[in-house]
Formats: sequence, C-alpha cells, structure tokens
Amino acid sequence: QVQLVESGGGLVQAGGSLRLSCAASGSIFSINDMGWYRQAPGTQRELVARITSGGNTNYADSVKGRFTISRDNAKNTVYLQMNSLKPEDTAVYYCNADILTRFRGTDYWGQGTQVTVSS
Repeated sequence: QVQLVESGGGLVQAGGSLRLSCAASGSIFSINDMGWYRQAPGTQRELVARITSGGNTNYADSVKGRFTISRDNAKNTVYLQMNSLKPEDTAVYYCNADILTRFRGTDYWGQGTQVTVSS
C-alpha cells in the first residue's frame, strides 16, 4: 500500500523558515504531480504549491516569492521550503501525490503536519 509520510512542521516566529518533507513509499510505478495543501481553522483546504514530474511548478499567489516546492524523484519525496513566514501561514499542511500503481492512478494524502507562526 502507498503511504505518504510528512515531517518538518512546528512552531516558528514570524519571518522565520521551515522546511516540510513528504516521502512516498509502497507499490509505486511512478508519481505524477505532487503538491502541498493547507487548511487553517474555519477555512477550506487550499492549494499552496504544485510540482509536476518534470519539475514545473505553480504557487498560490499568497506564497509566491516566499515558498519553494521541489522534489527528489529518486527518493519519491517532495519538499516545501517556507521562508518569511507570516501568522496567516498557520495551518495544517498536507502533502498530496498523484501516484500510479499496478492497477490505477490515485491521489494520496499525507497525514498532515501543523505549522504555527507566531506574531
């Protein structure tokens, strides 16, 4: 079975940085798009950043210039480098991956990691 395991969340002061990691494991043929989403209390889950298997990226306007998504295909891992963090970045961050297995392509989700930015 495919699993996504996230790490790197925590508490940071405004202006600080965090790096999130998400590693996929299991019966994987290939991984297409990977991305990071976040959900703050009382809000809908929103796309933060996305990266294709070829390295093309897109970002939410609110994080452009501050966050960088990257991936290591050899490790089946996606990263999110978050700089210049703001209190409004506080949320649970979820890793997402479109993974091809033997039978189908499926969106998988990580367990979520809390990012809290203090003012």
